[in-house]
Amino acid sequence: MQFQKSTRLFGAALVALLASACDSDSNGLGGTTTPPPPAPTMATFEVTVNNLSNAQPLSPIAVIAHPESYAVFEIGQPATAGLETLAEGGDNSVLLDEANNVAGIGDTASGAAPIGPAGAETVSLSFDDTNLGTMFISVSTMLVNTNDAITGVNAIALADMAVGDTVTMRTIAYDSGTEANSETAATIPGPAGGGEGFNAARDDIADQVAMHTGVIGQDDGFATSDLTGQHRFDNPVAQVTIERIN
Repeated sequence: MQFQKSTRLFGAALVALLASACDSDSNGLGGTTTPPPPAPTMATFEVTVNNLSNAQPLSPIAVIAHPESYAVFEIGQPATAGLETLAEGGDNSVLLDEANNVAGIGDTASGAAPIGPAGAETVSLSFDDTNLGTMFISVSTMLVNTNDAITGVNAIALADMAVGDTVTMRTIAYDSGTEANSETAATIPGPAGGGEGFNAARDDIADQVAMHTGVIGQDDGFATSDLTGQHRFDNPVAQVTIERIN
């Protein structure tokens, strides 16, 4: 009898041991289940652009979260093909494609429509917050009643921004250096001209990004200009606000 009791106890222990092994063996082959890696925590920023000009609509904005190695433009250097396309015709798609092909880009976003004088638009960007310390935001847009004027901010650092922090900057106008400032309707894509806008031929002999000298207009004696005094602008021409949401 004592032998039978010991046998039953041994059997029960063996069953318990096997059950325990099955619970810890997801594939039945003796391995253990590897838990999935945790989902990345995202840092989210809202970027708002306000148009401060009198009669210069801004083209749909291009907003890019990027590493320090990337720049939308550099003063004194030729514009990229993407910046040329934006600066002459208001089309930001080539510029955003250029950015998305750069290693380390966090996120890109486009405005939905042009921003009229006194108007504003907000877009959002999100990326893995482990990259926050090396990430910057740049914003660019065209003043569409010009030949190739742009405005925006270049490489605003995000490393020190906590949730709820806001950075606000007012921006000046730059000449992309890709098209002569003829101010004719045929070369201005905005409502003051309705012309072709972008043309791949670079006919600005400077061929470098520089501070814009402003438009002249027919009211100031530029007889062939299709712009008037109302299209003139003083700096700043826009305001950019960056807010960290999470």
